[in-house]
Amino acid sequence: MVATPIGNRADITLRALHVLALADAVACEDTRRTAQLLAGYGLQRPLLALHEHNEASAASAVVERLRAGQRIAYVSDAGTPGISDPGARLCAAVQAAGLRCAPVPGASSVTALLSVAGLTDGAVTLVGFLPAQGRARAEAWQRWAAVPTALLLLEAPHRIDRLAGELAALGSRRVTVGRELTKQFEEIVTLPCAQLPGWLATDPQRRKGEFTLLLHPFDMDQRHDHEVVTPEVQRVLSLLLEELPPARAARLAAKLTGVPREALYAAAAAAE
Repeated sequence: MVATPIGNRADITLRALHVLALADAVACEDTRRTAQLLAGYGLQRPLLALHEHNEASAASAVVERLRAGQRIAYVSDAGTPGISDPGARLCAAVQAAGLRCAPVPGASSVTALLSVAGLTDGAVTLVGFLPAQGRARAEAWQRWAAVPTALLLLEAPHRIDRLAGELAALGSRRVTVGRELTKQFEEIVTLPCAQLPGWLATDPQRRKGEFTLLLHPFDMDQRHDHEVVTPEVQRVLSLLLEELPPARAARLAAKLTGVPREALYAAAAAAE
């Protein structure tokens, strides 16, 4: 399982180049993209397509090649295989056949963002991509938003506004956002969740590229602010939002319920 760069081609490791050069074949997510990647390093190897749509059948073919004594390397389109990328089923199939699956570590947006997020302690849960839409997404977000530990999320550019609105409901809880990590227009920023929609809106370019986000753990004050928006308080806020814009609805709801206006405004923004 060979990690490849997530943007900057100089991030390939010497070991990865050695393994790819010796492989009898390279299984990969996209044969055209991998051919271009290998050519950039002066390599040319036989390629086997193995992606999310054919992972089960292609994995069986890889197992047969391994049993025949071949050396097979697997790469995803970018980064470390098996982490929110195809490859996990292949690895499971190889192990189930009693064969060895070896990691060749390297670039990963997950570890790249963690290394600059300033997270000093506590657990980190890899969430990856939330369901794209509908009830499944709403239920998944409700479950994850209540988890007090750090969460690592991945998001595509066409859904980043929706995720920003969902995160905004967490108010002052901090989030570190990595956009286009290792690429020319890389941006990394840490800010309160409530400010994320505004940060995206200040520059249209910020909605482009792939996103990795680290939601920092609750501290005690932030957890309290989040939890005081109870279902009863949310009902009051929802009724006000039917007639008023979010800022005015949050201000009036704060007077009626005693809940901090900031927490109510974040909840109102998420409901938009």
